Amino acid sequence: MPEENVFNLITREYYQLTASEKKLAAFVVANGQRSQAMSISELAAACGVAEATISRFCRRMGYRGYSAFRLAIAAATAARADSDPLSGDIQPEDSVPDLSSKLANVEIEAIRETQSLIRPEDIMAAADLLLAADKVLCMGQGGSMLLAKEAAHLFTTAFSGFFPVADSHMQVIAATNLTERDAILFFSYSGSTKELMDVLPIARRRGARIILVTRYPGSPGAALADLVLQCGSTEGPLQLGSVAARIAQLYLIDVLFSEMCRRDLETCRHHRELVADALSEKHV
Repeated sequence: MPEENVFNLITREYYQLTASEKKLAAFVVANGQRSQAMSISELAAACGVAEATISRFCRRMGYRGYSAFRLAIAAATAARADSDPLSGDIQPEDSVPDLSSKLANVEIEAIRETQSLIRPEDIMAAADLLLAADKVLCMGQGGSMLLAKEAAHLFTTAFSGFFPVADSHMQVIAATNLTERDAILFFSYSGSTKELMDVLPIARRRGARIILVTRYPGSPGAALADLVLQCGSTEGPLQLGSVAARIAQLYLIDVLFSEMCRRDLETCRHHRELVADALSEKHV
């Protein structure tokens, strides 16, 4: 039986699943506590799939059968909860202290999960890539573009050559002007948006290097990237752009930025002092 957290395992393998298996995976990830108490027949009915699909899915994930799979869900759900009775979904009857505690738990867990997914060699390789680039375009769509802008802002306080590109048409145009000395830092939770798949092939043809920040390392976008940095925090179908998912990605940005800065602390400090001095003129 796999030692890896079952939710992380499902996330990693999601894009290799069949359509029926994806329905099952989405239900289990969004309803972990409920799923662990279901019989195979109940789960099949809830997901709208055949029992044979569930058995095949369990084997694909590396479990001997449905019982072992349910145990893995129970263990992963308990780890999510961290034995705190306030963790879980916010209910209409919750008080403000209750909901604030629940949200804190969810967002702390998003950082912890992301930390567990960090591959040090990938962070170091990403830092090498960005430091060597003449120009880095930071991109995304929707809420992910907000993160791309945040990344460009943070990196610009210590390094030159980071530029956010928001409009999807401008992203394509900018990608056509890249060279092998340039890079793209792309944010996409799903790793499978049309705009992402429009831009990355162009950048690859131009020889630019690509770093993708995503939840799904098996996504179509990840297949086109030179490096994939995986964030934690799984969103439900109605939780698009959740704060926890953004915090997970912001944490990754902070880790990468800190790794780059520690390579040359003196230069980084000098650059930030210059920026701080220039911005001081903006205060009244």
